Amino acid sequence: QLQASGGGLVQAGASLRLSCAASGGTFRSYAMGWFRQPPGKEREFVAHIRWNGATYYQNSVKDRFTISRDNAGNTVYLEMNSLKPEDTAAYYCAAGRGVIMSSITQPRAYHAWGQGTLVTVSS
Repeated sequence: QLQASGGGLVQAGASLRLSCAASGGTFRSYAMGWFRQPPGKEREFVAHIRWNGATYYQNSVKDRFTISRDNAGNTVYLEMNSLKPEDTAAYYCAAGRGVIMSSITQPRAYHAWGQGTLVTVSS
């Protein structure tokens, strides 16, 4: 089970940190991802972190967002800096077992999802 939090309403240029707390399962063995769904659009990949800490990002966020994980605390984070209005979306965390590299951007590769936390960036 995943519980996401940390969203809110901020101005452009601000920062937010999203958290995703996991319960059950073996968190440290899972790949974790963050996805987002802008209003009226499809869910899209944001960032991914492997069990060994390797990270991957969507190009539009790679210089502004940082994904990290705390295996002892069963939590994954998404630090978002220099937020832009186009970052406005519902953000979802996801957990995956055995996610192969060619699938990290695909929602179907993940077996568990958090409920989403809304991020709104005003201009």
